[in-house]
This record gives sequence, structure tokens and C-alpha cells, in this order.
Amino acid sequence: MLRRLYDWTLSLAAGPRAPTALGTVSFIESSVFPIPPDLLLIPMVIARREQAWWYASLCTVTSVLGGLLGYFIGAFLFVQVAEPILAFYGYMDKFEQFSEIFNAWGWWFVFFAGLTPFPYKVITIAAGATGLSMPVFLVASVVSRGIRFFVVAGLLYLFGPPIRDFIEQRLALMFTLFVVLLFGGFALIKLL
Repeated sequence: MLRRLYDWTLSLAAGPRAPTALGTVSFIESSVFPIPPDLLLIPMVIARREQAWWYASLCTVTSVLGGLLGYFIGAFLFVQVAEPILAFYGYMDKFEQFSEIFNAWGWWFVFFAGLTPFPYKVITIAAGATGLSMPVFLVASVVSRGIRFFVVAGLLYLFGPPIRDFIEQRLALMFTLFVVLLFGGFALIKLL
């Protein structure tokens, strides 16, 4: 079954609507969607290596735009949704302390989340909720998301067929590793 899903994704990735799907997934993943755009980016670059840099650019731009949506969700919905709950439980002081720490280290929080499997959407919303400087947020997002997507696209561009063979021969292992990293990111959130 996993093999059929992989083959279907590769065929979809080579289709004419693949860039639209990639941009859409990349946008919504940055604020609400749990599935990272790498699931489409990887097979798309494998299917059309000559488009690697275009796909990485598309992922970066739409991911940062989606991050802005997450920022605005945090900035504008925090007061209506989260603040009354924090006040009810007497945690507003703790949130103020968290905000100070987050804003002092905000560039690094955004950079880390944008580059790693840690859920970037959590940080985009927190950045808006804590009032992190918009320029700091944007620079950290562009740099980290750009590095992430261009490294993936670059490796696939340079080592295309061997990487494809590696993935196809170890599909179950690659899928397991991806799931572990995805859930590991969510587990890390709970620890913080």
C-alpha cells in the first residue's frame, strides 16, 4: 500500500497542477495544516529535476506567506480566545514572562522552527501572540525556510537518480523516519 501511495504521489507530482498543490500545502502548513510540504516537494523534484529551484522558491515564498497568516492569527485571535482563558486560570503573568523570553530569543525560535521538523505553525502563532517584531519574524522565516527547501531541492537536484533509488529501496524506513520526526516535533512542543 505504501508503495502505491508513493507511486501515486510521484505521478501527481509530475502533473500540471502540482505547483498549485505545493504552494497551497506550503502556505497552510505554516499556520494550521499538520503535513509538511516536503511530502510534495521531494517527489516533484525527483519527477522534474530541472524545476528544483523553482519548486524550492515556491515553497519558501508560500511558506513565509502562510507564516504571516499564523502570525496574524496569534496577533488578532489571542485577545479573543487565549487571553480570557489565561486570565481565568491566573496565568497572564506567566504568559508575560514567556513573551519576554520569546521576544528576546525570537529570531532563534523562528529560525529553529523554520529549519527543523519542529512545527513551524506553533512558532508563527506564538510570534504574533507575543508581538515579536515583524521584520525579525520575516527575516528569520525567509532565511530558515529558504535554507530548508533549497537544501532539499539541491540534494535532489545534484543526486537525483541515486536519491530516488535510495528512497524507493528504503521507502518504509524513510516513511518511518518522517513520522518519527513529525511526532518528535509535536512531542518537543509538549516538553517546552
